[in-house]
Amino acid sequence: MELLKTARRRSFLSESFYILLNVSLAAAILGTVLVTAAPWYAFLLVLLSKWRVFAVRTRYWVANIRANMVDTIVGLSVVILLFTATGSLLTQIALTLLYVVWLLFIKPRSSRLYIIIQAQVGLFLGIAAIMQLSANWPSSLVVLLSWIIGYSVARHVLSVEHETHLNFLSLLWAFIVAEIAWLSYHWTIGYSLPGNMQLPQAAIIITLLSFLAERVHASYQRDGEVQVQEVLLPSLLTVSIIAILLFVFGSAASI
Repeated sequence: MELLKTARRRSFLSESFYILLNVSLAAAILGTVLVTAAPWYAFLLVLLSKWRVFAVRTRYWVANIRANMVDTIVGLSVVILLFTATGSLLTQIALTLLYVVWLLFIKPRSSRLYIIIQAQVGLFLGIAAIMQLSANWPSSLVVLLSWIIGYSVARHVLSVEHETHLNFLSLLWAFIVAEIAWLSYHWTIGYSLPGNMQLPQAAIIITLLSFLAERVHASYQRDGEVQVQEVLLPSLLTVSIIAILLFVFGSAASI
């Protein structure tokens, strides 16, 4: 009985320490952006938090980097959004709290549903962060970063589904994301948010298309072919929202 109590106490202490570390990381990132009014030191904090990726033999580094890409994308994207929202403390606090939710409740989960959610969050935030700054970047950099994000999120989902064409499908989706990002670079539409931020239309469209692509792939994996009745509703939902964005809200202010 004493052994069980000790185990519970250790479990409680380790869980509390884990929560404290993650909350401290989010708070430190916010504090760094507020104090320096620049994203660079906050970027460094995010990268330093991934030290365990390299705390193994070098032959495991590539696999660990791939496994942690989505979390890294989310962290770096949050930094960019915090920097973009400079001047609106409430918006920055709200973003920090959302990052805490990511660290404590979304990132640690490993079920298929949460893997998909993780990929969608990483894709949306990554593209949104890129589009916030794309006006000051060459199109080649926007395309390259979008390609990396598209490849990372696709591989994140497909790797848990034991997909035999993992690399090909990940590269294909990366190409699609990069192509849409290139088109959006020349016609970037954004919807105003608090804190001088913009919600890029491209981030919404790419996320919706990724949702549809996942549904199509899931149907094919399960049945050996794409079942129309399984993808009809997601298709109608995706096409309807994109049509509304393009034709009804297409005149929103450019980023």
